[in-house]
Amino acid sequence: MKNITDEPMFETKAFKLSKQEESLCKKARNLGIKKFAGRAYKYDDEAVFPSENYQDLYREGLLGICIPKKNGGLGANFRCYMLTAAEIGRYCGATALTWNMHVCSTLWTGILADDLNMSARINKEHNKKRAVHYKRIIKNGAIYSQPFSEGGSAAAGATPFLTIATPTKNGWIINGKKIFASLSGHASYYGILCTEKKPGEQSSQKDTLYLAIPSDAEGVSVIGDWNPLGMRGTVSRTLIFKDVFIPKEDALMPKGKYYDAAKRWPHMFLTLSPTYVGLAQAAVDFTIKYLRGELPNTPPVKRRMFATKQITVAEMEIQLENIKTIWFQSISEACVNPSPQQIKRAYATQFTVMEGAHKIAQLAIRTCGGQAMLKSLSLERIFRDSRCGSLMLPWTAEICLDRIGKSSLYNPGEKD
Repeated sequence: MKNITDEPMFETKAFKLSKQEESLCKKARNLGIKKFAGRAYKYDDEAVFPSENYQDLYREGLLGICIPKKNGGLGANFRCYMLTAAEIGRYCGATALTWNMHVCSTLWTGILADDLNMSARINKEHNKKRAVHYKRIIKNGAIYSQPFSEGGSAAAGATPFLTIATPTKNGWIINGKKIFASLSGHASYYGILCTEKKPGEQSSQKDTLYLAIPSDAEGVSVIGDWNPLGMRGTVSRTLIFKDVFIPKEDALMPKGKYYDAAKRWPHMFLTLSPTYVGLAQAAVDFTIKYLRGELPNTPPVKRRMFATKQITVAEMEIQLENIKTIWFQSISEACVNPSPQQIKRAYATQFTVMEGAHKIAQLAIRTCGGQAMLKSLSLERIFRDSRCGSLMLPWTAEICLDRIGKSSLYNPGEKD
């Protein structure tokens, strides 16, 4: 059997990639082929965090992919990160998904924050604070998480977060909890979205703070087990914060700037999608190798001569191209203050990726047959992982449909 080398998901010439995009995608693909793919079974089967993969990410400089070069990072922009993440998701969904939580702590505080027109004073203070977080990542390999969910509607942007930050002279006292908190027990810092609440004042989403809470801080605990359908290696157990003191220096963004970013840089919520673009590609990769008799750890039996299988592969390829095309367009046009059409396209992209990846995985299992359902092969894991995307806040599949429909039928301010 000849040695199989996976082709790039996005060709440099066809998609007009920059040299950095091409280079980082190649780096991610090589890591995936040589290391991540072989470890993925263990992380899924035992529901354990991919610590070895994070050591590799650190050695390759990828923990600092979106940290500016002047701060020791790789200085990648939004699209470059998204493309690189898709290649990682192709080989280990849990690694790509949790890596996204970490990278967003640098993406939001970096590129996005720079687009929000802060005053000179606030910007100077923010630069000083984020340099501290960047140094932790570059010098010490610190890992940041980004738990959203609390069991209510705050993660979808409908209400203030229930995790409360009470101001003190030198910082805040944090109380609350986060559920489905990826990297629980494994992150160095938890990037917590919480509501600053002052006595006698009514809080709103504008009072959202984004704070870095050390995982070993007094009052931080991780509870519950973790035995889900898919994305088992994310280890998303429940985080509890009980009277946790956080100094002002550990604010990841100035007060109100997360709210501004959510309103003015909505593509920030597309960063879960690369994982699922990668899983869609992985399902197609598996199917082609399997039907050609070239899949490692399976007999070299060809199954490609049947017309029904050829037609299904064609359907999978068409769906994959649809996913890649709309996704590449959206990540290429992501910017501050996008047009209503761009925002609607972002919702359509999220829906298309999250639902489409699972549909492709379904077709893959159907056409590959019974042996493909064995846990020893990657397709069974890809199938389960791919189902999780549509459920993930803040843009679940249902939320995307709701917002697309309303924005199409109602002009701003209209109601019946």
